[in-house]
Amino acid sequence: MRGGEVRPLLLGVLNVTPDSFSDGGVYHATERAIARGHELVAQGADIVDIGGESTRPGATPVSPADEQARVLPVITALTAAGIAVSIDTIHATTAAAAVAAGARYINDVSGGLHDPAMMGVAAEASRDHGVTFIVGHWRGIPDRAHQRSDYDDVVAEVRGALAQLAAAARAAGVAAEHLVLDPGLGFDKTGTDGWRLLAQLDQLTSLGYPVLVGASRKRMLAEVLAELAPQAGAGSHTGADPRDLATAVVSALAAGAGAWGVRVHDVSGSAQALAVAGAWAAGAVAAGPAGPAVDHAPAPHNADRITLTGLEVFAHHGVFDFERERGQRFVIDAEVSVDLSAAAAGDALAQTVHYGELASAIVAAVERDPVDLIETVAERIAGVALRFPGVREARITVHKPDAPIEATFADVSVSIVRRPAL
Repeated sequence: MRGGEVRPLLLGVLNVTPDSFSDGGVYHATERAIARGHELVAQGADIVDIGGESTRPGATPVSPADEQARVLPVITALTAAGIAVSIDTIHATTAAAAVAAGARYINDVSGGLHDPAMMGVAAEASRDHGVTFIVGHWRGIPDRAHQRSDYDDVVAEVRGALAQLAAAARAAGVAAEHLVLDPGLGFDKTGTDGWRLLAQLDQLTSLGYPVLVGASRKRMLAEVLAELAPQAGAGSHTGADPRDLATAVVSALAAGAGAWGVRVHDVSGSAQALAVAGAWAAGAVAAGPAGPAVDHAPAPHNADRITLTGLEVFAHHGVFDFERERGQRFVIDAEVSVDLSAAAAGDALAQTVHYGELASAIVAAVERDPVDLIETVAERIAGVALRFPGVREARITVHKPDAPIEATFADVSVSIVRRPAL
């Protein structure tokens, strides 16, 4: 996290499969999977990423019908509880069904290449529901022998392929603010390839889109740990996967490199690592530069701001039963403080806040489970806004123009100001 930025989003992995490489079979039963989804959120996950088909090398392909039978009941239950859900699938029909069930992210490790209909589904979901499309890089189902890992320059080639996939998604109708890129660590990439991509993550973020890092429990981590003396390895952590500590380290380093999100199995470990990384970054900001002031330093008092006003959302918040039953309009004003100098200097979308993505996130937050007070709604929105990388302060106003007041009035509103916790 640079310059006091808020931590990346945490995507908690939930494999509703019998054969995934790490936890296949553990959460195959629907009720157990639902309970695990709630557990991941309690541990700090922002999004639960649900998959019903393993993409490990040698995995047996699953029909979309079987995949949907596994994931849809879990998605329906978790979204009904107000939990943000991503569907991890390479099948367009599963993605469409998941969005209809409440998923707000489509995570396709093939980047739309496996199923020609995926781009159209993602475009419709973006247009009609504000769904984010996570575009992964691959060359097919992973080949453990790495026969397709023949890169001359893995960073340049992955960057170029992701740029083409992003352009194809936008041409299909996916909004730019609804695109996230994933370099596809472990998908026809050696461990060395993966580390090169992570070390040069700025080459990917320079494309102007958020970037997701998914290194959790992958073989590239096991290869590093295998070089340790047995007594120094992570296997001594009883009950934990030996790669979880290494995954948490990658999460912290990815935060410093500007990742939008990290996808992990062990949410609690990465949440702790990101909290420490955030405190470290905040301390660096508080200390100030170690030398003379430089051009484009953040303006005092967070002078750079992005403002979104008059965002209307229909929801069911209120103390009275009829408010919960009928619902009403809520109008949101959001102002976020973020250093815009890097974005302006480089004309780089990745260095600023996607206001369309911010609007979609706010709408989703307001539409979630009903609460009594608009103060609670405002607090919820502030939390969402502060999760965007680079946001240092959020000023939120929630208007309730149709509040049940027995008098003539123009508006009722609550305003709050929140900053990231150090």
